[in-house]
Amino acid sequence: MKLCRYGYEGQEKVGLIDGNGAIRDLSGHVEKLDGQALASGVLERLSAIDPDILPLVEGKPRFGAPVEGISKFICIGLNYSDHAAEAGLQVPESPIIFLKAPSAICGPNDDTIQPRGSTKLDWEVELAVVIGREACDIPEGEAPDYIAGYCVANDVSERAFQMSSGQWDKGKGCDTFGPLGPWLVTPDEIDDPQALDLWLDVNGKRMQTGNSRTMVFGINRLVSECSRYMTLKPGDVIATGTPPGVGMGIKPDPVWLKPGDVVDLGVSGLGSQRQTVVARR
Repeated sequence: MKLCRYGYEGQEKVGLIDGNGAIRDLSGHVEKLDGQALASGVLERLSAIDPDILPLVEGKPRFGAPVEGISKFICIGLNYSDHAAEAGLQVPESPIIFLKAPSAICGPNDDTIQPRGSTKLDWEVELAVVIGREACDIPEGEAPDYIAGYCVANDVSERAFQMSSGQWDKGKGCDTFGPLGPWLVTPDEIDDPQALDLWLDVNGKRMQTGNSRTMVFGINRLVSECSRYMTLKPGDVIATGTPPGVGMGIKPDPVWLKPGDVVDLGVSGLGSQRQTVVARR
């Protein structure tokens, strides 16, 4: 299944994407797509519904993040060896784990707001994992049992903030720095999550191309590892790292986003996003 949240800010409904890419309204079947719903088995119930009996949604509504009420947005640093190389950093011996503020989360096509004082605004297309049930110190081999699905993420980064004192969170957690969606795609729709193409364009120019098979640490390892250090709750998100091609890595002159730039990105089977950079007012 491909599930989304659509509508307007504070008034999102839950929808199902049918085989033609149209939104079908799930009102009457589920009011919210959040951690509590995931934990209650909502995905199993919705999988039994024939999309053709659901009302079609007209027009092009705004997409919200596919899951609401996310308690933790966990990110993995330097999880592609070629990205580590372009950043001039060593491939880590164990996963680098950091957090984005939940207030960074926004819809997949919402504007990216450049913070005041920002001079090095960057992009990172990522495959994100959504947790489906509580996980605490789980073995790697059991990780798939705890995954509700996958979605596209853009780990928007302000490198001047990030690198100023070694505290990555300062450059990662700003408002709108965590676009998610457009859909939550359940595992049955993905043949192999370690064989998905990732791409990102800036103003129509391809900047990032990669595949999840080149991750340093695979998805199951990441879910298991994160669960060692914190209890993962249903609805929590883990963004699994980015392939090469970020603005910081362009030599000899890095490229930074500025107001008016348009960023398009996607992951095969998971949909695409588009953000326009705007200055904070």
